[in-house]
Amino acid sequence: MKFFLILLCALAVIGLLIILIAYLCFRIAFYAPRKPLDLDLIETPDGEIYDPYRENMIKWTKEARAMPRENFSITSFDGLRLCAKYYEYAPGAPIELMFHGYRGTSEKDLSGGVQRCRKLGHSAFIVDQRCSRESEGNVITFGIKEHRDCLAWVDFMVNHFGPDVQIILCGISMGAATVMMAAGEPLPKNVIGVLADCGYSSAKDIMKVVIRKMGLPAALSYPFVKLGARLFGHFDLEETSPEEALKRASVPVIFFHGENDDYVPCEMSRINCEACASEKKMLVTVPGAGHGLSYPVAPERYLGALREFFPCGPT
Repeated sequence: MKFFLILLCALAVIGLLIILIAYLCFRIAFYAPRKPLDLDLIETPDGEIYDPYRENMIKWTKEARAMPRENFSITSFDGLRLCAKYYEYAPGAPIELMFHGYRGTSEKDLSGGVQRCRKLGHSAFIVDQRCSRESEGNVITFGIKEHRDCLAWVDFMVNHFGPDVQIILCGISMGAATVMMAAGEPLPKNVIGVLADCGYSSAKDIMKVVIRKMGLPAALSYPFVKLGARLFGHFDLEETSPEEALKRASVPVIFFHGENDDYVPCEMSRINCEACASEKKMLVTVPGAGHGLSYPVAPERYLGALREFFPCGPT
């Protein structure tokens, strides 16, 4: 009897330790506490690789702030208020529905995209994903719930702009994963294509990359991350993935990735492009570009590829 009591106590301690580690993983990877808004602050990505482009990034943000725009909001499938800003290039122009990356904001990650859209004759509709700025929520789900938010924004745009609106789903990093997962769902004819910039092949794969960079064994650590997402974030990290969703895609998809990306390996876009079932697809890799820097490093090549892939303008 004493042996069984000791065994039960040991199992309870192990169980509590597993839950504690899973909770710590949840807090580090998925929890996003609400922050007070500082409307005067101009944020740019952290890291030395962005230093040569930081001045341009600040310039893009200031230009976007000075442009006329409309603010919109919707309610997500799970009751969160989600916010976005719309920059019209011209009536009837194709609209890029744009999603930012992990722990980013629409302004920080997508102001350059607003300026890029104007060079292409596109309007820009930039979304603050759940947990970002005025959008509600405090759990980041690596595209699992966010891709359902993307579908809700598509429905909103068709209802608001009319049945003839042309929409390009566009995302960077986790935003790219968001739109790639959405591409595997039934989409209205209004969605004419997808732009996925430096997206990962699955949440599981990118988690394992990050874990290894932390000097931890991925095979042993990842189950705690997945458990933390399930117990405390209330989502399944492996419910779907960009790679799996793209196997069901039918709209054109163009992939961009920097060949020097040391956060999301360039190989992941190759995997996604290979998996993509769309009849029309293209992969553009940019030598010398780090994470999210394909456009700043090679703007003319980026624009040229998009003009070739989406030969459309104002109607």
